Amino acid sequence: MPNVGCKNKNRTPLFCQIDNRYHSSSMYSSPQVLRLGLGERTLVIAGPGDITREQTDAIVNAANSSLLGGGGVDGAIHRAGGPEILQACKQIVARIGRLPAGQAVATPAGRLSARYVIHTVGPFWSGGDRGEAETLASCHRESIRVADELQLASIAFPAISTGAYRYPVDQASLMAVTSAADALRGAAYVREVRFVLFDFDTLEPYANAARALGKPRP
Repeated sequence: MPNVGCKNKNRTPLFCQIDNRYHSSSMYSSPQVLRLGLGERTLVIAGPGDITREQTDAIVNAANSSLLGGGGVDGAIHRAGGPEILQACKQIVARIGRLPAGQAVATPAGRLSARYVIHTVGPFWSGGDRGEAETLASCHRESIRVADELQLASIAFPAISTGAYRYPVDQASLMAVTSAADALRGAAYVREVRFVLFDFDTLEPYANAARALGKPRP
C-alpha cells in the first residue's frame, strides 16, 4: 500500500496512508486511514468519509429509540438504503418496543453495499454524570456482539452521539475507540472494526484515541 503525501495545507496531516478499498464522496478527495493491529484483528480510523458507502459486512446506525429514522447519519442511512430498512425496523419495534439506549439490533441493509445495518441508540450528553460513558461504551460492545452473532467479519461505526446528542467528541472518541477495541479482542468472528468519520474535526480525536492504544500498523 503506497504512502501518499498529504496536500491539505490548511491542516497538519494526521497520517497519510491511503486505503484504496475505502470510497468516499466527502469534500476531501483522498480519505486518510490509520490502522491499529490488535493481534490478528484490526482497528481502523478512516475519513473524512460517508459511512453509507462502506463495504464492510455491517454498518452501524446512530439511531433514535423509535427506530423510525431521523436526521444526521440515521437519515442518511435510511435514504441510501431504501424502505427495506424502515420496514424491518418497524417489525422490531412491534416485537420489542422502543430500543433502549446502549442496546443494538440488526436489519437488512437494503440498497447499501453492507449486508446489515446494526442500529444502536447513543446517550444524550447531560454533563457526564448520568451514565453517558457506560451507555456509549455499551453501544459499541453490543453492536460488535450483534455482528459476531451474525458471524460477520467487519463492521463500521460513525461517531455515535457526537452530533445532535452533543457528546463532546474528545470524550466520545476515547470511550468509543477503547470499548470497540476491547470488544474486538474478544470477538469470535469480527476481525475488523472501522470508524468512518464525517469530517476532519471528528477524525482527529478518534485517531488520537487509537494512537493511545498502541503503535499503528505501517
